Amino acid sequence: MPLTAAAAVGLAAGLDRLFAEPPARIHPVVWFGRLVAPADREWRRPRIVAVAAAALLPLLAGGVAGGVVLAATGVHPAAGALAAGLVLFSTTSLRMLLDAAREATALSEADLDAARRSLRALAGRDASSLSAGEVRSAATESAAENLADGLVAPLAAFALVAPLSLPLAAAAAAWVKGVNTLDSMLGYRRKPVGWASARLDDFVMWLPARLSAALIALAAAGGRPSAALDLLRRGARWAREPPSPNSGWPMATLAAALSVELAKPGVYALNPSAGAPSAAEAARGVRVVGRAGILAYALAGVVAWL
Repeated sequence: MPLTAAAAVGLAAGLDRLFAEPPARIHPVVWFGRLVAPADREWRRPRIVAVAAAALLPLLAGGVAGGVVLAATGVHPAAGALAAGLVLFSTTSLRMLLDAAREATALSEADLDAARRSLRALAGRDASSLSAGEVRSAATESAAENLADGLVAPLAAFALVAPLSLPLAAAAAAWVKGVNTLDSMLGYRRKPVGWASARLDDFVMWLPARLSAALIALAAAGGRPSAALDLLRRGARWAREPPSPNSGWPMATLAAALSVELAKPGVYALNPSAGAPSAAEAARGVRVVGRAGILAYALAGVVAWL
């Protein structure tokens, strides 16, 4: 079991590096989004629908993923590892995140309007009036935030459950991805059926957000624990500035590592005494997130092996 679980993590990392994402027509997260979409409307009893959606839809995603891996494991352990790796690949994302952040950062110097359009793939905010520095800030902080929910959270769920059962580990990763996807689609104040999804996501992301901050600190500090701890302490001063209880931790740690301000105008400012990131500083931030992502894969593989 430890060998097949670690092999699944390695397979997911390799597929991410080679292909970034499965094609949309066969992407399980896209299918899950289509399943969620009909819930996004007015209901006579929105609170009941909100609780039912948050409780049942991620469980459905986890059940399907776990069932696929269980069936494959019954054929051969190698088939189970392959199926688990494919589940993990479909529930995690690193290369696409880094590519999108790099593109927005590079365009911010050459074509600001194009950079604003490119930012839509990363940040859910109106970019039409953002300056070049604000675009770079949004791309950099979004890379840090999405590291937590797009990679670390499903990896951590998989690795922690893998010693018990490979199918359960795949189910855990898919469940976490389902929770996060549900929150990203419904978890807004203007949507009455999203409050339960948002609260569940806050709970699920508590540990991955702080683990992501630690990985970013280690990556920025070149693996030196004392320097990483210093970055974490500095970032902790601003981690509670964003309205989310979790997203501020990786973003603030990256702001400390780069010695720049990462801000969403009118909402929060992390490291406010510094200036907005230059193109070179934003590019360095994306590289730090990339190294943190590699550390996340490595750590998940080791934990799954144990």
